[in-house]
Amino acid sequence: MYSVVGLGNPGKKYELTRHNIGFIILDRFAEKHNLHFKKKSSYYYVEGTTGSSTFFLIKPTTYMNLSGIAVQEFLSENKVEMENLLVVVDDVNLDLGKIRLRKTGSDGGHNGIKSIINYLQSNQFPRLRFGIGKDFKKDEMADYVLSEFTEDEFQEINNSINFSVELIEKFTLGGYKLMSDYYSVTNKKIL
Repeated sequence: MYSVVGLGNPGKKYELTRHNIGFIILDRFAEKHNLHFKKKSSYYYVEGTTGSSTFFLIKPTTYMNLSGIAVQEFLSENKVEMENLLVVVDDVNLDLGKIRLRKTGSDGGHNGIKSIINYLQSNQFPRLRFGIGKDFKKDEMADYVLSEFTEDEFQEINNSINFSVELIEKFTLGGYKLMSDYYSVTNKKIL
């Protein structure tokens, strides 16, 4: 079984913000596969199948900085190995629309990842980092990540969102290795 957690903040106010790219990508995946999210206590989820694999998509409703609460709750209710948990997250250290995969690692300064590591007491889970750019001045990062993408930016990142959906499809079929292999072969052609 595989699980993909998209990080973001719940509510209409945050829907199209840079910080919500994890939600945006999972929504695109769900739409492509005609899946519909249901509400659980601290997250939205949907269960699906790809080939012979079962997977879950998770969107925490705990707000970004407490994402670990929802992930821990989900994992306590479902038997998912840590290496089969993919976290999709925004990254201000990457140019707009750039994607980076990591099998494990630190929080990279991201409070959502930091919360997950803290609640799970482990950093041994893969992540898909999606670049949201860094067009902000010192001490303005919070406002920047909570600002909405412009229409031009959405057009610019559309291929990267679709590529992220493809990467998640590979992950739900065969985990990090299959996703990583596909990324290596396809990344230069798409981005």
